[in-house]
Amino acid sequence: MRIGKQDQSHTAIATSDADSITVRGLDLCDELIGKIGFTDYFWLLVLGEKPTDAQRQMMDACLVAIAEHGLVPSVQAARMTLAAGPDAWQGAMAAGLLGMGSVVAGSSEAAGRYLVEVVQRAEAEGVDIETAAVDSLKEHKAQRRKVAGLGHPQHSGGDPRADRLLEVADALGISGTYVGTLRILGRHASGIMDRPLPINVSGAIPAGILDAGWPVEAMKAVPLLARAAGLSAHLFEEAQRSIGFIMSHKADLAITYDGKPAKRSATAAE
Repeated sequence: MRIGKQDQSHTAIATSDADSITVRGLDLCDELIGKIGFTDYFWLLVLGEKPTDAQRQMMDACLVAIAEHGLVPSVQAARMTLAAGPDAWQGAMAAGLLGMGSVVAGSSEAAGRYLVEVVQRAEAEGVDIETAAVDSLKEHKAQRRKVAGLGHPQHSGGDPRADRLLEVADALGISGTYVGTLRILGRHASGIMDRPLPINVSGAIPAGILDAGWPVEAMKAVPLLARAAGLSAHLFEEAQRSIGFIMSHKADLAITYDGKPAKRSATAAE
């Protein structure tokens, strides 16, 4: 059963016939395989055109920055899934990707949308971005909301990955409205919110690639693609030397039961 009206029965991504496969208007075998790098291909697939050198390098930097970050919850979920089902790489990979919510990795999308919101607010109110950013931060404080793209529990003095990504954006000549907006937010946030709020990697990623021309609607694809590479490494290692059940056991030891005690009969007590 269809939900809503659906009358656009078309796709512009790929087609094939008995003799060829066409992807975004290019012959897969003659023009793409062996002739295009994967980051270029990712950009082409999503946007329908190849990136410039600067766009590719910015995207590459972002993918490298967050492909791997240790035994975060999504990785643990993937490794424990593979330990329980060694033949189910696809299930373990899915477990890891499904574990990428708004707190870990998915935060890049939230930060990207926040940057767009601040820029649009400035345009709508006819004020400069700094005024819009400060007003937004004050509203966040009044509403006790977290500021997307700022702050880090470990790197309170500054996220080195974010610093490096912004350096890359500057060097490539990409830094523009969104990088500028992020820096304005980073400059004012700590003073307004009364706590350290440095720019984090989840803020630097969307700032850099939004200025490079990547759409905010496709922002979530970037951390998903990056973490798929990191998960592949963890799943291969898990298959070679498993720690999934070790992590499960450690979790069991770390958590204590504070529910109601079971009722024991007098006979059992004896």
